[in-house]
Amino acid sequence: MDRGSGIVRLVIVAIGAAVFAALGVALFVVYPESLADLAGVLIALVVVVAGVRIANNVADSLFPGYDVAEVAVDGPITRDGGGGRLPSSPGGTPADDIVDQIDRADDDDHVDALLLKLNTPGGEVVPSDDIRLAAERFDGPTVAYTTDVCASGGYWIASGCDELWARDGSIVGSIGVIGSRVNASDLAEKMGLSYERFAAGEYKDAGTALKEMDDDEREYLQGLIDDYYETFVERVSDGRDLEPEFVRDTEARIYLGEEAYEMGLVDHLGTRRELETELADRLDRDEVTVEEFEPERPLMARVGTGAQQLAYAFGAGIAGIAEDREFKLRL
Repeated sequence: MDRGSGIVRLVIVAIGAAVFAALGVALFVVYPESLADLAGVLIALVVVVAGVRIANNVADSLFPGYDVAEVAVDGPITRDGGGGRLPSSPGGTPADDIVDQIDRADDDDHVDALLLKLNTPGGEVVPSDDIRLAAERFDGPTVAYTTDVCASGGYWIASGCDELWARDGSIVGSIGVIGSRVNASDLAEKMGLSYERFAAGEYKDAGTALKEMDDDEREYLQGLIDDYYETFVERVSDGRDLEPEFVRDTEARIYLGEEAYEMGLVDHLGTRRELETELADRLDRDEVTVEEFEPERPLMARVGTGAQQLAYAFGAGIAGIAEDREFKLRL
């Protein structure tokens, strides 16, 4: 927001406060002589406060105090922000909420650029791609930046932005896909349990924890991993303008920000202040004002998050063998 708009905004708020103050005094102090002076003053103050809020909202709509939107991807990337039926590390933001905030910023006429703050080790494939697509849809400059971790699914998302900023000590990379399963067949045998198959389709129960995996199943599941990996390489190659062979040669390694910059995996190294200065130059203004776009969370949702954190601390370590089919695929 430039200085002229800021002055006009302050004038609107001041005029609104004065008008509502005069109205309050007139209605509740001057004219109704039967009212006690104290009560009149208190009511007048209430009217003044309400008036200031109304005037401030009007000023915000006409001259908002921001011109850049920031949306954060923090923690593991999942559809619902958690881990589904099994406890997972809490604290992630649901991918659909992140997409909604990016779209809301895109629809906001006052937003000229998008900052996508990435602090994530990665996560689920399709939710990561949904966020990447939302960043690609944004009509304006899109800058991804990380201070701590931009790995795997986080880097998948960054490939949909115009550029990626990091710090010298940031962790960047891990361009790969992993699938895992719990092999509980030996444990089941010791406990006197056996697996009895009822399925239609040869690979319907591929990856089931309670039975040994044969070579055909292993080849089938590895084929899924390889397909996702090739898609990941393609996304990074196209979005970051890197040769596919170069991306494959990283072999899913992670790099500190300085090395990632030298390799071309990162466009700029710098602090948040340096990033905002660069963005202001690009938008041809003295400075930018960043507004954090966050989903509104009702009280019960916040309570639910606290319960999830408690459940994770208490039981995540022993939950891995609870599901009958435990083949997990993630970035």
